[in-house]
Amino acid sequence: MFELIMNDILGTPAILIGLFALIGLLLQKKSATDTVSGTLKTTMGFLLLGVGAAVVSDSLGTFRSMFEAAFQIQGVVPNTDAMAAIAQENYGTETALIMIFGMVVNLLLARFTPFKYVFLTGHHTLYMAAMLAVVLVTGGMSGVPLVLIGSLILGAAMVIAPAVLQPFTRKITGNDDLALGHFGTFGYFTAGLVGKLVGNPEKSTETIQIPKSLGFLRDTSVAVSLTMALLFFAITPFAGIAVIEELSGGTNYAVFILIQAITFAAGVYIILAGVRMAIGEIVPAFKGIADKFVKGAKPALDAPTVFPFAPNAVIIGFLCSFAGGIASIFLLPLVGLTVIVPGLVPHFFCGATAGVYGNATGGLRGAVVGSFVNGILISFLPALLLPVLGSLGLESTTFGDTDFGIIGILLGYFIQLFT
Repeated sequence: MFELIMNDILGTPAILIGLFALIGLLLQKKSATDTVSGTLKTTMGFLLLGVGAAVVSDSLGTFRSMFEAAFQIQGVVPNTDAMAAIAQENYGTETALIMIFGMVVNLLLARFTPFKYVFLTGHHTLYMAAMLAVVLVTGGMSGVPLVLIGSLILGAAMVIAPAVLQPFTRKITGNDDLALGHFGTFGYFTAGLVGKLVGNPEKSTETIQIPKSLGFLRDTSVAVSLTMALLFFAITPFAGIAVIEELSGGTNYAVFILIQAITFAAGVYIILAGVRMAIGEIVPAFKGIADKFVKGAKPALDAPTVFPFAPNAVIIGFLCSFAGGIASIFLLPLVGLTVIVPGLVPHFFCGATAGVYGNATGGLRGAVVGSFVNGILISFLPALLLPVLGSLGLESTTFGDTDFGIIGILLGYFIQLFT
């Protein structure tokens, strides 16, 4: 029972973040009013982020169904949430122990090393713990050695990933108060490097000149709605009206598509609102923890944390990352790898984030090329990861974000050298 409760608490980002905020506010001896308000607003902000993510995911699920019907593509669809759930069914105890002790390692490393980051993206901590459990069990490990090695790798990843990105994150946010804690780091770092090589940060996506007659496009929600509507309508002739109206339950296809596009934009709006609310509370609250236990530590937060800093780069990054996924459909068979069908959820969240990082170092061109490269990475890495996942590699899904691929592939083949 205790294991299940701890697993639920540590795997629920809103509760985990709320607890950190509460501890921080108490350590600063804030008034009861400020403590209650700060804790609830922090929790609410991350709940809004989750609500927005669910809305976006549902809309993208509809688009994926239309896409698959339109082009008759069969293959593995990356979905880290689904894969982690499957893994926990088989390796629940190992996953929970790796997660709990991995967080302890994170705090110890933040306390005693120069890597002053506390990783607060609870669901990604859980997902990485699940992936490590699968790879280690597949490699023949069990018991204490499995938990020890898994925890050390997880804890190290939780401080190294934010540290690697921090120079770029600082450029995005304009300060050093927070970090990015998300296991798509390799893709974002690559996008930042690519942006440096190909672009100019002064030609930012956020300075794109829009004619007065199209001034309504300056509103992010309107621009996202129209962009998604165009995407939906573009594949309608290939999917067929009958397929779309079957998905809609009989609603006219044009009405259904418009509602889906606007629903997607509403989800993005909710995400941005949640991020702003959470950041406004968690950074001041976190100061109490940093001052008492981990001097100078920074909270490492989820990927959408950077979305409000470059809203145009968000949609550009999504579209260009998705284009990279489409290109990979034709490239993967050429090198004998399983076809990875572009998963709209990873291409939105990881692609959008890559777009923000590419824009920070290379402006519009950096956002376009950097996120396209990210799209290639989150297609090839999941394909290369499949062989080290054992029987779970035969599922119709896999872990999608770049760090799962990098860590899983290296760990899996390293173990094979000794077994």
